[in-house]
Amino acid sequence: MFKIAGEEIKKGESKKIDVNIARLPSGTSIDIPVFVHRSKKDGPTLLLLAGMHGDEINGVEIVRRIIREKLYKVEAGAVICIPIMNIYGFINFSRDVPDGKDINRSFPGTKTGSLASQVAHFLMEEIIPHIDYGIDFHTGGARINNTPQIRVKVDDPMNLELAKAFNTKFILNSPFRDRSLRKEAFKLDKRILVYEGGESLRLRKNAIDEGIEGMLRVMKHLKMRSDAPAKDKESIVIMKSSWIRAKSAGLHYGFQRNGSSIEKKEVLGRVCDPYGTYEVQIKSPLDGYIIAINNNPVVNRGDALFHVGS
Repeated sequence: MFKIAGEEIKKGESKKIDVNIARLPSGTSIDIPVFVHRSKKDGPTLLLLAGMHGDEINGVEIVRRIIREKLYKVEAGAVICIPIMNIYGFINFSRDVPDGKDINRSFPGTKTGSLASQVAHFLMEEIIPHIDYGIDFHTGGARINNTPQIRVKVDDPMNLELAKAFNTKFILNSPFRDRSLRKEAFKLDKRILVYEGGESLRLRKNAIDEGIEGMLRVMKHLKMRSDAPAKDKESIVIMKSSWIRAKSAGLHYGFQRNGSSIEKKEVLGRVCDPYGTYEVQIKSPLDGYIIAINNNPVVNRGDALFHVGS
C-alpha cells in the first residue's frame, strides 16, 4: 500500500495531497501540498524536495517547474514532489520556523516536539519510508551565491554514482551533519543528493535550469524515463574546501566569476574602507575552483568571502 497521510495512491494515478502540519496562533491551518505520481510500471521511488529552508527560493522554482511541466510523470516507478517543506519560513522570508529552529537539524523529529521537529517527524514517518532516492534542493544563505553543485559523501559508491548521473559542474565531498535529513535517511538505506545553487531570496536562471536538467538525468539513470539532456562534460570532484575570510572590514569587491578555476596567489578581490584610506587584496591560498561567493558588499573582519575547493 502506497499511502501518504491516509490517502492511497494507486498505480497509474497522480494526486495532490494537502497534509495538515499545524495551525498558526490565529487558528489558520498550515498544510503542506504533496504531489505524487505512480507509474503503472514498477521502478524506484524518487523524492524531489525543496523549501526546507523557507528563504531558499531557487529550489521551490525547480520543483514548481517540474510539476507545471509534468516532468514528474515518469514512465516507471514513482515520484513524490514537495515544493515547500517549510511553509512558515517561506511566508516569513526566513530560513527557520518561528521558534528559530532549523528543520534540517531536527531529524528524525517527534510528533510532540518543536515546530521544526514536527515537520521533520512528518517527513520521516510519511514520506521517507516510501522512497529509494531523493534530491533535496537548496541555495546558499545570507547572500552566499553557491555555484551549482551536488553535495554527497563520495566514499559511498551509490551516492557518487547518482551525483555523477546528475552531472552538475562540481561534486562536493560533504560528510553527514548530525540530525540532518541526509544522515537519517541514510540510516534507512535511502540515498539523498543535496543540490546547492544560487542564493537565498533570489531566483537565478542558471541554477534553476541546472537543477531541472540534473534531475532528469538522475531519472534516466534510474530507468524512470527514457530521455534526458546530454552531459556536457564529466563533473569535477572537490574533495576538500575552505572559506577565504576578510582580514579587515569594509567594502568587498570580487573580481572572479563563480565556478572559475584559480591559481595560488591569484587576486580574487579586495576589501576597501569607505573613506579611501586603505585597500587589502584577497589572494587565493591554493590552486582550485571558486564554488561560492559572498555577494554582500559590506563585510566585517572574519566574514566568509570566497569558498574555494580542490
